[in-house]
Amino acid sequence: MCEPEPKPDAGVPLFRPMWNSSKVAQMSESSLIGRKILVVEDEPMIVMLIESLLEELGCVVADVAARPAPALAIIDTTEIDAAILDVNLNGDDSFGVAAVLAERQIPFVFASGYGGSRLPPEFAKRPVLQKPYQIEELAAALEALFGRPSAPM
Repeated sequence: MCEPEPKPDAGVPLFRPMWNSSKVAQMSESSLIGRKILVVEDEPMIVMLIESLLEELGCVVADVAARPAPALAIIDTTEIDAAILDVNLNGDDSFGVAAVLAERQIPFVFASGYGGSRLPPEFAKRPVLQKPYQIEELAAALEALFGRPSAPM
């Protein structure tokens, strides 16, 4: 007796965040639709979560980098509207990437489990998403980058 082959998408997700679908629907009317976002994050599970959140918000993940050098190469070769930068990249930091983004006037938000306490003075006024964050916080941070506050949720 043969067992049926599993469907390719039949895997069970290890983690699926729960959020209010009506809030996501409100956010889908935002200025985030189609925005190309670079994600600089070294933790694969967090990357998958961020990709999912960005997709829910209508954004496009332009690319993902786990280290500063690949992130800088992406900035040179890929059109992006904004970036999410993990502060700590496996012992390195994303401040060099932030400096290039700032120089090119590409908006970005830092993401950190430490809040803004570890930012150098030149980035002290830049937005920081405190990890772990929810879709509403991500939406608000990205909307603020584009000069439009997100709708109240």
